[in-house]
Amino acid sequence: MTDGPYQPESIHLESSLGYYLTKARNVLVERTDRAVAHLGLTTQQIGVILLLSCGRATTPFELSRAMSYDSGSMTRMLDRLEKKGLIARSRSDKDRRVVKLGLTPQGEHAASQLPSIGADVLNEQLRGFSGADLATLIDLLSRFIANGIDGGNGAGGCGTAAASGDEVNGSSVTTDDH
Repeated sequence: MTDGPYQPESIHLESSLGYYLTKARNVLVERTDRAVAHLGLTTQQIGVILLLSCGRATTPFELSRAMSYDSGSMTRMLDRLEKKGLIARSRSDKDRRVVKLGLTPQGEHAASQLPSIGADVLNEQLRGFSGADLATLIDLLSRFIANGIDGGNGAGGCGTAAASGDEVNGSSVTTDDH
């Protein structure tokens, strides 16, 4: 017998947490895709733009690792972004085998617009949620993710959302009701 809230004989798709997580992700992706379409981007591509913009990745390998993409998928995405004029590839001066990536001026312009677009998308999706609701949601999802990362032992997982004004994954979370 399974230990936990779900039992094999009584689990149903529409009442499964997995169903709700997938549905929530799909709704957010669809909303984000609509919001970034005028930039010629998709939700998946904005991850590349943002990681290059903040310097967290500078090579295809680093992007693949950060975004959990295989090298073939990343190469195809980079090809599309380069064709759109958003990124440029160049060889490393230190090691000619290494491909370095950077944003073009058009890519930098797109990157500068993404925080505002992201905030608008999330605020619309969180319509009706209080600050406390958001902090609770982030805390619960962080714990859920941590269980997958380290079996729930509390090490190496995501930070937890806490009280008013705490920073969660680089975003300020307030718990005042709007």
